[in-house]
Amino acid sequence: MKKYLLLVFCSALFTPCFLAAQSTPDHPIRVIVFGAHPDDCDIEAGGLAALYTAAGHKVKFVSLTNGDMGHQDIGGGDLARRRLAEAKESGRRLGVEYEVLDNHDAELVPSLENRLKVIRLIREWNADIVISSRPNDYHPDHRNTGILVQDAAYLVIVPNVLSSVPPLKKNPVFLYVRDYFQRPNPFRPDIAVDITGVYDKKINALDAHVSQVYEWLPWTEQQLDQVPKDATARKTWLAKNYAAPITPEIRASLEKWYGKAKASKVVHAEAYEICEYGRRPSEEEIRQLFPMLK
Repeated sequence: MKKYLLLVFCSALFTPCFLAAQSTPDHPIRVIVFGAHPDDCDIEAGGLAALYTAAGHKVKFVSLTNGDMGHQDIGGGDLARRRLAEAKESGRRLGVEYEVLDNHDAELVPSLENRLKVIRLIREWNADIVISSRPNDYHPDHRNTGILVQDAAYLVIVPNVLSSVPPLKKNPVFLYVRDYFQRPNPFRPDIAVDITGVYDKKINALDAHVSQVYEWLPWTEQQLDQVPKDATARKTWLAKNYAAPITPEIRASLEKWYGKAKASKVVHAEAYEICEYGRRPSEEEIRQLFPMLK
């Protein structure tokens, strides 16, 4: 994306920040979301992705593992192939590009090799926004996804790192998805997005991940007997189960970005925390990068 950029050096650490021009129809906003497994992106950013793609912007989901361990009855190559097909179908329903890397589930590590893969993906997508999990989570794959993306946050603009792929001319805005962990510090909802109008699209995308939302995850929670057999009833059950609560902190963030009147009508929302390691956007730039905040 061609933009006019103003380089600013922030603080005594001389961290590079960039102020970007507003997106235009000819230069859509480009978003890349990293998850550890082939359903994580959908769960944490499916609504946001639906809003972007409906407005003509570009979104890519990346799973850093193939998910070949996440099932109670099958595993290995059979499960990996099934989950890849589910991810592709979910991407089709959302209108996003979906890539699944061939790393084993439950074995993801923040290696140099994986870091360079993440840098390559961010550069090749020419991302304006990069989204991932925070590096504190119950699952080692989630934690290491956060570490890998953090470690790429500055290096994507360094020419001598992975010199075979041109560096980005701008540092993207890096964001964390919402989680519920309190230590060492709780999630901070810097940006909250109303997804009420596209919640059905998010649920329709999640519905494609049959092995996870109707089989594996209910099994881990001892709720497998509660999953309906009928396809329509399943979606209704899924919509209820994945309706994340709007906390007072998220409600306050919604009020900041939408105003109290609009925020009071929000039923479903997704929230994101700004990572310090990427570009540090002003409120004006956040509104440019998130044109749905109005």
